[in-house]
Amino acid sequence: MRVKVAQIEGIKFEATTHNKQAFVIDPKNKISAQDYFAIGLITCSASDIVLLPENQGKTVSNLIVECDLERTENPPYRFVSIHIIYSFDSDGSDQQAIRWVLSSLESYCTTVNTVRGIAKIYYSVTHNGALISDHDSIYSGEANALGKTAENLNLGACTN
Repeated sequence: MRVKVAQIEGIKFEATTHNKQAFVIDPKNKISAQDYFAIGLITCSASDIVLLPENQGKTVSNLIVECDLERTENPPYRFVSIHIIYSFDSDGSDQQAIRWVLSSLESYCTTVNTVRGIAKIYYSVTHNGALISDHDSIYSGEANALGKTAENLNLGACTN
């Protein structure tokens, strides 16, 4: 996959995706490269939260994904903590909802898995109006798991 940015003027760039779609990145308009990264991160996972249930004959609606990111105070200002907050309705169970989120975060979402081991990744899930997971963490490449994972929840494969 090859993507490209070409300078338009100063720090304003035209970005081109691997499938030749172009858009402008202009930090002077208050959208930084870090904003695009964060939006890409949650869009990747949001897509999984729609597609995984769909592959199981389930439907997700009213999906909202938000993200709180913390960075170091000094250059290179790397991300150290990422909290992804999911809210959605579905015709699946709460257990399935958690399984979809963990499958995305631990297996399927390329963007999230790129920062695993670099940043601590936390998640919260509101499913069908009820908070079913609050600031839980995934295994982030550290020596030990900090919280819930698909394995220690004994949820098995994403098959329902």
